[in-house]
Amino acid sequence: MLANFLFTEIEDDDTDDIWFQQDGATSHTANVTIDLLRGVFENRIISRNADVNWPPRSCDLTPLDYFLWGAVKDKCYANHPETIDALKHEIEVAIHEIQAHTIEKVLQNWVHRMGYCKASRGSHLNEIVFHS
Repeated sequence: MLANFLFTEIEDDDTDDIWFQQDGATSHTANVTIDLLRGVFENRIISRNADVNWPPRSCDLTPLDYFLWGAVKDKCYANHPETIDALKHEIEVAIHEIQAHTIEKVLQNWVHRMGYCKASRGSHLNEIVFHS
């Protein structure tokens, strides 16, 4: 996926100021995966086993995790797509249906979450209840 898709998609882009962030899934943090990523992103990788550790229980910190995937999944599977092409179409439709004001609210919520993270200096946020 990295070599055959991501790297070919960004090969003409200037990646010197781009950070790569991924979750802590075992396949994502294997040494071979991190080594591949370092070839492109050097020390700008946020992941377990990388230079910047993925924050503990951080799914609450990324809009893709706490909002987008759930919203898209709910909509695109409602029509029970039977082929990969049909699923891709449903995903595109679901993403295009997300209103600008919804994205603004999600980003405001994300800034709010980052404030909690900053105030706790990156430690666990056990006393915080997040609302998406």
